[in-house]
Amino acid sequence: MFETQSGRATRAGGPTVVALTEPTAAAAQTPPETSARTSAQPSPQVPPNVPPPEPPLVPAQGGRGPAAAEGILRRQALRESAARTYARSLPIVPVRARGLTIEGADGRRYLDCLSGAGTLALGHNHPVVLEAIRGVLDSGAPLHVLDVATPVKDAFTTELFANLPAELAADARVQFCGPAGTDAVEAALKLVRAATGRTGLLAFTGAYHGMTSGAMDASGGATDVRVTRLPYPQDHRCPFGVGGPEGARIGARWTESLLDDPKSGVPLPAGMIVEPVQGEGGVHPAPDAWLRRMREITSVRGIPLIADEVQTGVGRTGAFWGVDHAGVVPDVMVLSKAIGGSLPLAVIVYRAELDVWTPGAHAGTFRGNQLAMAAGTATLAYVRHNGLAERAAVLGGRMLTALRGLAADLPCVGDVRGRGLMIGLELVDPDTGATAPALAAAVRQECLDRGLIVELGGRDSSVVRLLPPLTLTDEQATAVLDRLADALPAAARRPL
Repeated sequence: MFETQSGRATRAGGPTVVALTEPTAAAAQTPPETSARTSAQPSPQVPPNVPPPEPPLVPAQGGRGPAAAEGILRRQALRESAARTYARSLPIVPVRARGLTIEGADGRRYLDCLSGAGTLALGHNHPVVLEAIRGVLDSGAPLHVLDVATPVKDAFTTELFANLPAELAADARVQFCGPAGTDAVEAALKLVRAATGRTGLLAFTGAYHGMTSGAMDASGGATDVRVTRLPYPQDHRCPFGVGGPEGARIGARWTESLLDDPKSGVPLPAGMIVEPVQGEGGVHPAPDAWLRRMREITSVRGIPLIADEVQTGVGRTGAFWGVDHAGVVPDVMVLSKAIGGSLPLAVIVYRAELDVWTPGAHAGTFRGNQLAMAAGTATLAYVRHNGLAERAAVLGGRMLTALRGLAADLPCVGDVRGRGLMIGLELVDPDTGATAPALAAAVRQECLDRGLIVELGGRDSSVVRLLPPLTLTDEQATAVLDRLADALPAAARRPL
């Protein structure tokens, strides 16, 4: 068990594992989230930089204390469906949060490197987001207007278009789809089918596009296959056994052959959907040259290219959009998560020539979420004006370097990869190189014990994933790496 003493999380009867001190008013801009080491591993350090501001936590509401937390968790287990996911691996009851930090009802604090699966670009309850939401509430503006035009929506679309790739923004249309990214994926698939008159789709092994029927068909775990699967480049487990640029080149050549061979059984499709970095698939960045080749292949054959930027968008990968690294301009962009500033919002943006829909061809009751649009406008503008994408590139690069140095002494870490603040560590059996899902689950638990929230993904859920907010300070980054550095060898020592 852990107890809280003077804002410091300690292991009862043992040494300090995590030190989190409540910031004073004078120190509110740079909360001292640090940790004391408990293993012999050297602490990976991130060079100092000017941190973005992060205000202190605000007073919590509702039931507090371990007994209250246990009661809430017990009632959740009794009342909610068997489909719940994060609740199983993260048995905590958040009652307040700010920036990177969550406080549970039991008084424990955590560094949140899940960030709502990438939704919280600015972390929890960022002041500019709260101000934007309060502004709408205080103005008396309607909160629910279907797809009617409002000043709030106009401000959102203006800011969104200001951040799009220039070539797309010059001739684009936007469709508000509904509250979740999977709704936007469904809209994108429906759009390209209507525009081309074709039905088939191209997707990639390891992909994840959502949990609705059509989105799942295009994802890597589909069982009733109605979508053609193409190899997604990766180095650690390359399907061709070579990895690197050569593996990507072979994959592109395979794609061309499949499309051009009249005996391949794959007719000209309605579209190709691709993630610039596969997130749930295990944090696999698409090689820039390969992504440009996919753009060439689809352009020559008149196949709309759909970029799923639900998790990679709004600065996450070190560029405002994941496709920006390769200089690729897709025909359709699927956007959600961070664009709503932590509230539900999803859109597709696409070339005007694809806009063949008739009125009512695609709709959704909650596509006019005024609070989400206001929060999204504030988030997009803050990321742009404060250069948070560029900061994610620099800080993410430092974190990757530190983690690779740590992994050199840990044979259970098979690969460290990522882009910007989208980072993954694949855990393996040191003897066979096979995926190690039990070890990954143990690492997640050891992280949680140390006050660090991470999640798993990839093949067999063997990849530990980090998705910290873009407002992460250098000090916080060091604390995250420090706790992970403790958790890895501790998990490796546990009987599995």
